[in-house]
Amino acid sequence: MKLFCVGCGPGDPDLLTLRAIELIKNADVIFTPTAREGKPSIALSVVKKYIMKSTEIVTLTFPMLKDFDLLRDHWKNNTEKIVNAVISGKRVAYLTIGDPALYSTWIYIQRELEKTYPEIEINIVPGITSFFAFAAKAKLSLAEGDQTVGIIPACYDLSKVKKAAESCDTLVFLKDGRYFDSVIEMLSDAGFKEDSIIAIAQDLSSDGEVMLLNRLEDLRKSKGTTQKYFSVMVAKKRND
Repeated sequence: MKLFCVGCGPGDPDLLTLRAIELIKNADVIFTPTAREGKPSIALSVVKKYIMKSTEIVTLTFPMLKDFDLLRDHWKNNTEKIVNAVISGKRVAYLTIGDPALYSTWIYIQRELEKTYPEIEINIVPGITSFFAFAAKAKLSLAEGDQTVGIIPACYDLSKVKKAAESCDTLVFLKDGRYFDSVIEMLSDAGFKEDSIIAIAQDLSSDGEVMLLNRLEDLRKSKGTTQKYFSVMVAKKRND
């Protein structure tokens, strides 16, 4: 009994791995996550052109809640649905945007499986992350030599973000771009010079993609750089 978790990359169907495409094409059942019922799955939209007409598609809801008891119920229910398909002998794939190891819904499924169904063999297929795709498009090096990199999933706690900024040469900010203005103001206090390079992208790998490459001092003069939730910002302290 096998289950494949497939990383779907940053949003461009051409950036899937060959292994991912092979598994998607040969799957009998594909499970795909969404934040709420009725909302289209981003991961599914990325791989749609590779899915066979005979493949069954099942959408699983992973609500954005802070109540862990409710969340655990969703994780268990979603896992049971996947398990039922696996034990019936079907070829099953679970999709996740980006890479399964980075801020993914997959880890909740994996933990439930390892705890309750250890007999199911788990296979994970990595995907290209949004910030690697962004760095490639911007022709931007994330780290050189002994430079350190920090990855920050959200900017709600600026004191925590400032500590990371003081410790790292490069910061990668993911998700909520509505907080980026506050972060930009904080970077100078954290040791980032005025000529530090700040790169921002929103709706990466989509038709509405926006990419900006500026110095810190220029961005501090403007507000509302991005108001989109799905945004990426890379801040480089050293630009030697």
